[in-house]
Formats: sequence, C-alpha cells, structure tokens
Amino acid sequence: MVRKILSFSLLFSLIGCGVVKKKTSYAKPRTVSVEGTTKSDSIPKESNPKEIPNTVLTKADGIINTAMTYSGVRYKFGGTTRKGMDCSGLLFVSFAEHNVALPRASYQMADDAKRIKLDKVTKGDLLFFKTSRKGKRINHVGLVVDVIGDDIKFIHSTSSRGVIVSSLREGFWNYAFVKAARVL
Repeated sequence: MVRKILSFSLLFSLIGCGVVKKKTSYAKPRTVSVEGTTKSDSIPKESNPKEIPNTVLTKADGIINTAMTYSGVRYKFGGTTRKGMDCSGLLFVSFAEHNVALPRASYQMADDAKRIKLDKVTKGDLLFFKTSRKGKRINHVGLVVDVIGDDIKFIHSTSSRGVIVSSLREGFWNYAFVKAARVL
C-alpha cells in the first residue's frame, strides 16, 4: 500500500513539474487553402517574361505541388517522411523528387543558394530565417508558394503546427526573416 502511495505521489510530482509532456495530436484533418493560378498568372506582373523561363516556372510549380502534398504532416526533427517532417527535410524531399539536389540543412541551403532581393521573389524561391534568440546562423527555411503584391506565402514545417503555409507579413516570420534566395 505504501508503495502505491509513493508511486502515485511520484507520478503526480512529475506531472506537476512538467517533466511528463502531453503528446500533441491533431484530431481534425488540416486543410490549407492556397489558390492555384493559371499559367499566364504565374509570372509576376512587374517581371519581364524573358527573365523567367517557363521551364523554371513549371519546375517550380511541380516542386510546390509536391511540398503541398505534405500539408498537415506533423513536425519531426530530422524527418523526411509523412510520419514527420522538419523544414529542411520538406524542401530536400520536394526538390529531390524533381531532380534538384539541395543540401540537407537549412544553413547549408542558404550558403549554396543565390541571394535575391525580396521584391524579386517568385514561386519556387527560398526564404531563410533565424528563429532562435541565441543562434547566430540560419535555422529555418520555407518555400515560396505564391506572391500577391507584397504578400509572400511560403510552405514550411513548424515545430508547433507541422507543415503549413504562412505569410511573410506575419509578425514572427517577418521579424525572423534573414534573406531570400533562388536555387532554380
């Protein structure tokens, strides 16, 4: 009897201290709504069509479609499957399916990609972030899925919500933004 009481008190103290974490589950299926565009709308209006070949846009659209199939997948550090995905794993897998080799880590992707100005960002470009207060290097990456005026939508995997589409206008992402880059 004393053993049971000690076991219960130990269990309650662990729960009270926060050592035992509640497992997050997603009871409702997640849906992401990003409107598709026609081929003529996929070139930004301020761009010259000669600057961006249609083959690049087609490849970018394919990569975006692949990444979007992972919407709602939970976050897993180092993950590259539907069981769990991290931000660089999402891009690594999506680009690899279209025969574009990327490094595995976000800071390595940032080193290899060609930096571009934010006003030149198009679908298929990468956005890099520093999300840690203490960290000195890039630790998060997202893939641009749509550009509407000055609003940039990107898909990425967050530790709190899994694979989602966010806007660069959102306070946290705008604050953590470091650079935009092109790999295609």
